[in-house]
Amino acid sequence: MVLATVVWACVCFLVAPLPYNKRFWVTSRWNVFIIWCLKVICGIRYQFKGYENLPDAPAIVLSKHQSAWETIFLLPSLTRPLVFVFKKEILYIPFFGWAMALLRMIPIDRKEGKNAFAHVVRHGKRRLADGQWIIMFPEGTRIPVGKKGKYKSGGARLAVETHAVVVPIAHNSGECWPKNSFIKRPGLVTVSIGKPISPAHHTPESLMQEVENWIESEMRVISPHVYTDG
Repeated sequence: MVLATVVWACVCFLVAPLPYNKRFWVTSRWNVFIIWCLKVICGIRYQFKGYENLPDAPAIVLSKHQSAWETIFLLPSLTRPLVFVFKKEILYIPFFGWAMALLRMIPIDRKEGKNAFAHVVRHGKRRLADGQWIIMFPEGTRIPVGKKGKYKSGGARLAVETHAVVVPIAHNSGECWPKNSFIKRPGLVTVSIGKPISPAHHTPESLMQEVENWIESEMRVISPHVYTDG
């Protein structure tokens, strides 16, 4: 991973003058390569459920967050280029952060509070108009397998502000690559994509509640063995 990051970052700098879609494709080959390595070296395979639910429209993707795996996998795997909303400190990571800076991501300074969200809305509208999708992890941090974090309403607020549909995603990547674990376990990751949810007639709170209900219910379908509540 470290070696590939250094090499790919240098390639990204070389293709920086290219049009964005080509630059995004080249950059995301790092993700494809890492997922392939995880399959070949670690035995981590994946399957989609509900891929046909992906819309041909502006969308906010809200995903379960268990592992680093989905942050790598989702970028090249959906039907539109993805834009991540993340803390700006990631851009300071040598090579990886520098390469990320060449893409149309939305880094934020969490210390700015309400101004940070206004920044996300302003740039989010531009990205959606340009044909990209925005992806956020409403739990905010990686959550251990079988647990549920507090779902924050930022992604739903953005959907209401931009009138973009929400695409919920559930997955069980943490069973193969647990949070903060160097050891990775072979297995099958199921990435389940829900039907788009329109923000019309929703408040941010009610929209996020619907997203949370779907994701957490679907988690019990794809990983019934790790939930003690049935």
